[in-house]
Amino acid sequence: MSQTNEEAPIGAAAGESDVLDPSWLDPSWVGDRILDTLDPVYFARTLVGAGIKAAANPTGVGTALLKAAAGAMKVGAATMAKAAKTAAPDAPAPIQPEPKDHRWSSEAWQDNLYFFGLQQTYLLAKNLADDLIDAARLDEAEHRKASFAASFAFDALAPTNMLLTNPDALAKAAATGGASVVKGAANMLHDLRHNDGWPSKVDDSGFEPGLNMALTPGRVVYRSDLIEVMQYQPQTEQTYEIPMLFCPPWINKYYIMDLSPQKSLIEWAVQHGHTCFAISYRNPDGSMRDTSFEDYLHRGPLDALRVVREITGQEKANTVNVCLGGTLTALAMAYGAATGDEPVHTATFLNTLTDFSDPGVLGAFTDEPTVAGLERKMADQGYLEASEMARTFDAIRANDLIFQYVVNNWLLGEDPPAFDLLAWNNDSTRMPARMHSSYLRRCYLENQFANGAFEIDGALLRAADVTQDAYVLSAIDDHIVPWTAAYRTATLLGGRNRFVLSTSGHIAGIVNPPHPKARHWTNDNISHAPERWLEGAEQHQQTWWQDWAAWIGERAGKKVEASPRLGSETYEPMEEAPGRYVKIRPGDTDPA
Repeated sequence: MSQTNEEAPIGAAAGESDVLDPSWLDPSWVGDRILDTLDPVYFARTLVGAGIKAAANPTGVGTALLKAAAGAMKVGAATMAKAAKTAAPDAPAPIQPEPKDHRWSSEAWQDNLYFFGLQQTYLLAKNLADDLIDAARLDEAEHRKASFAASFAFDALAPTNMLLTNPDALAKAAATGGASVVKGAANMLHDLRHNDGWPSKVDDSGFEPGLNMALTPGRVVYRSDLIEVMQYQPQTEQTYEIPMLFCPPWINKYYIMDLSPQKSLIEWAVQHGHTCFAISYRNPDGSMRDTSFEDYLHRGPLDALRVVREITGQEKANTVNVCLGGTLTALAMAYGAATGDEPVHTATFLNTLTDFSDPGVLGAFTDEPTVAGLERKMADQGYLEASEMARTFDAIRANDLIFQYVVNNWLLGEDPPAFDLLAWNNDSTRMPARMHSSYLRRCYLENQFANGAFEIDGALLRAADVTQDAYVLSAIDDHIVPWTAAYRTATLLGGRNRFVLSTSGHIAGIVNPPHPKARHWTNDNISHAPERWLEGAEQHQQTWWQDWAAWIGERAGKKVEASPRLGSETYEPMEEAPGRYVKIRPGDTDPA
């Protein structure tokens, strides 16, 4: 194949996928499709199953009911004492909400008899549901899913989410003469019409890549039907000789690494003397239904590394990898070790899973029944819609990422915020059916890489054979990739690895420029369990960006005079960064 800027299409020939091949004439399959529509994540079916198993344990159920009865008596006594005004004003409620649960911050939940009773009854019922799930004696995976399903249901049914049972909403309605109720109703109707009934988290109308986001100067130097590769203009007189490739997750747009000036990790690297390239993935449509995991490996990071090596003349490149992009790069490194062609010099892994044995709450969405249901859904259109995965991530922190906006937008009548980080989060990509099915099964269900069973083109990929130095970064409040699970990347791979723990969550832990409150933890001893590592870690009052700049600077070769030329004779520069693919929004026609 000739090496030009535009490459040939990928994927299998048109027709049915060999992974997704449902029989439309099978009545049981049709029945499953109906259930998938009504219960897409198997929450209802999981709770029904837990109820049946709980019924088989009358002793456990009886104990749970007795505990609830005792709690009800305490709640009743406390409510009567408040009514008679015999209780101390600061007397604690019988059932206390979680300290970080800000839904109950209004003093009315403690001082007002009506709201006090609502809160205590709600918390009592939630505790009973948890005890009944414990009584079902489920295995670990079933218990995790049932507990999450019950928690999500109770979060949705909380009195804070309803106008007549939210004291803050009622107070604002009175203060505004009902204007907040009218505005909230308008917001809700807008979301019903334009956001599938989910509350809007952000006003993204003022944000656009290339206008006020993804602004680091550069050019597209390569485009295939899967990726664009951008090269960035040097901003220093000298640059390190070993280039750097930024590898994003295929589920999100790349510009989380180039969010806006002073919030851009790519800009930070360019300004510290690195010759930087970045991958931007195409937003898939139905024509890519048969695009495989192997396609993403070969035509994603490996193809981009080929282009980077040709343009720079260097044999290897440093890589910076985010989340799923890190999983794919780790596999590419193991593939290189197996085949003898190793284009990666070092790897930086940001909030990345390579060992999926403990995926945290996300495991509730990646069990066999749910994956099978997703496969049936993806068979219809050839891809998983971006919004479905985004809402899965939102559900993991439902109070913060869903119901907070129900209250703010619908009950209080406030507009969603205009915030660049949320605007990026609202701009995700679809996933091809075959590729996504393979990823979920081989990683989440079978954990093939950590178990030494992942094969690509007949080559067995061994994590221990990845001997390049790695910088492994995780965020302590990450709700998608728990830091204790990301820690395993530092112990699984076979190189000289450094683990660093940052503050914040999955995204804010990455977008972490220097600021007064920035901090991170380091500990050179990664032989222990993550909790013991943290016990012996040293805290630093600065962002991990500064620690990483020193680490990668020692592994980027010598400095040479910066060349203003981008691309090469083979790969002539095309349009300005951020390129074409990043501008394809959900529902747009893909020009590729």
